[in-house]
Amino acid sequence: MTEQEFVALLERFTRAAEAGDGEAFAACFTEDATYHDYIYGPHTGRAEIAHMMGEMFHRDAGPDYRWEMFDPVCAGDTGYAWSLSSFTSTIPAFAGRQIVIDGMSRFRLRDGLIAEYFESVNGGVAMVQLGVDAERIAKVCRRWAGWLLDKPATTDYLARPKGSRR
Repeated sequence: MTEQEFVALLERFTRAAEAGDGEAFAACFTEDATYHDYIYGPHTGRAEIAHMMGEMFHRDAGPDYRWEMFDPVCAGDTGYAWSLSSFTSTIPAFAGRQIVIDGMSRFRLRDGLIAEYFESVNGGVAMVQLGVDAERIAKVCRRWAGWLLDKPATTDYLARPKGSRR
């Protein structure tokens, strides 16, 4: 994929997300794609991805959700972009609180679409903005730590001696 094609895909991707249009969002992905969301977990296949965006995420983030990508870089089948997103929570316990999230996105690309999506955000900053209590933040961070430590890439990395590279 060229840089220009990647930029166009990111525009479709974020516009569909902002609109809460799960079908248009899922159309940015291959049929067998996986979206790894740091809150809602992994979703595989267009139907699951559409449901996650349209029914789960927008249920909680509300109609003012914004997501903008900056500094996109694409090298063949891999793309990266920094992003800012914001929303006003509709979750009853946190309703009305505005949240701003700073993130990095990694895309595995195939046939002009997203085959796998990964995000890295400081969810602790988002939870503090929501007003989540400290014990719940710790519980969520323990779950995220478990996900990180269970990744095959992490296991491989930790098994190699310092100074070695794949």
